[in-house]
Amino acid sequence: MPSLRQIRSRIRSVQNTEKITRAMQMVASVKMRRAQLAAMASRSYTEKLSTMLSNLVSMSDGDLDETNPLLEVRNEENVTLIHITPDRGLCGALPGNLNRQANDFLRQSQETKEISVVTVGRKGNDYLSRITKKLDGFFTGLGDRPNLTDINPIAELVVDAFIQGSTDAVYIGYAEFVNTVNQTPVLKRLLPIEPAEISTQESGGFIYEPGPMEVIDALLPRYVGAKIYQGIRESIASEESARMVAMRNATDNANELAKDLKLQANKIRQASITAELLDIISGTLSIEG
Repeated sequence: MPSLRQIRSRIRSVQNTEKITRAMQMVASVKMRRAQLAAMASRSYTEKLSTMLSNLVSMSDGDLDETNPLLEVRNEENVTLIHITPDRGLCGALPGNLNRQANDFLRQSQETKEISVVTVGRKGNDYLSRITKKLDGFFTGLGDRPNLTDINPIAELVVDAFIQGSTDAVYIGYAEFVNTVNQTPVLKRLLPIEPAEISTQESGGFIYEPGPMEVIDALLPRYVGAKIYQGIRESIASEESARMVAMRNATDNANELAKDLKLQANKIRQASITAELLDIISGTLSIEG
């Protein structure tokens, strides 16, 4: 059984840990709110951009393959995966869930396809570099508030690979922000672009200058960058939410552990006092006897 001094030393250590986790929880909560607002704004922008793109494609004449190379559908023999993960840990099971999703995709597709990977975030790169050697790119250090110019190298890399024919499809995997306690790993196809269906009310009625085809050519590369930007924003919001929840749980666990240790220390102290009293009483009785 540990001594009273050892338990008190452990209590101080747990309390110091609780102070650290509480401070990290407060910092993560501030970043979480800011990241959530940015993710929601990015989501709205991307949805509007997708609606505009759908309207433009519906106005185009001829085959979509001839309209723009980014709309060309091919047999998926060579595939590129953009794997977005956090740079740092202490965010619960989020990096593990994302890496597990990427591993399942690689394992299921490698039998029939050649897969190359572009990693965004250190956690994903550290994991995938151990299970695959086809890493076409590694991006890190985007920070908590990236902008579209930071995403351009990633978008240019996959767009050039698709146009040149070195890859037939591009998939993107990231953590979709649902709410503070729920972040869902998702895997979506980025290229070739498949515009969403639009309703009759949303189609027609717009005049594009200089023309639909010219606007499509200028809009499609920006659309790819916007989708990657949205995925990174969603991942940041998910990361900060998961970190805040993890630090809150760590703080609660530290408080519970400190309570248990204090109870154990009180029991040991009471047992020590009882033993001393028994020794005094036994000594007094032996003297009197």
